[in-house]
Amino acid sequence: MYGNSRIPASTQTDIHPHLSMLLARHASTSFLKPYADYNRAAFTASLERYQRVAAGRPLILDSCCGVGESSRILARAFPDHYVIGVDQSAVRLARGQRCQQEGFGWPANLDLVRADVVDYWRLLHAAGIRLNRHYLLYPNPWPKITQLRRRWHGHPVFPALLGLGGVLECRSNWPVYLSEFCFALQQMTQHAAVFEPYLPDPPMTPFERKYLASGHRLYRTRIDLV
Repeated sequence: MYGNSRIPASTQTDIHPHLSMLLARHASTSFLKPYADYNRAAFTASLERYQRVAAGRPLILDSCCGVGESSRILARAFPDHYVIGVDQSAVRLARGQRCQQEGFGWPANLDLVRADVVDYWRLLHAAGIRLNRHYLLYPNPWPKITQLRRRWHGHPVFPALLGLGGVLECRSNWPVYLSEFCFALQQMTQHAAVFEPYLPDPPMTPFERKYLASGHRLYRTRIDLV
């Protein structure tokens, strides 16, 4: 769920036959797994920084941001917004922080947070916070047919993700993932969702740059969860 380097061979070539049933189950039950202490602490600290530095600004969330390259790009593209990039890897985030020391600069409207987005999304939702924009850039596709529950649209946190609102954008180089993602969006929100081929200029993440260089076709979907 946190980023991928390639799509391994898989027998699944269409929407998973159990996806609709799984979505119905997640829509009718509460996700009651306790919050991890470090995720709650990270959320509380990042919310305090947001309220202190940029209270009232529209909020952009860059989920599973890796080294934070996309987060920096978003912060510069939306200077009147506040951008939070979240990733569970301290190593990847430390690489992103080093960019500041190496002369890349650090936007004042950007915060990188180490947390598991499963808890972070739930905490945002429980606090009643609505996003202006939300980015899921090249999530791990978990392409084997047995791995449906590991994909974000098959995970029990999916209703909380949708509840954050805003313009939700997901990109992938595996069209089946986005086909399922759009199917799940439509079933859960009753809003039409489609994906299309997409050529980023410039690439926003290391994976996106790598895929372009290797000739992969890239796709994205975007829906306004008002």
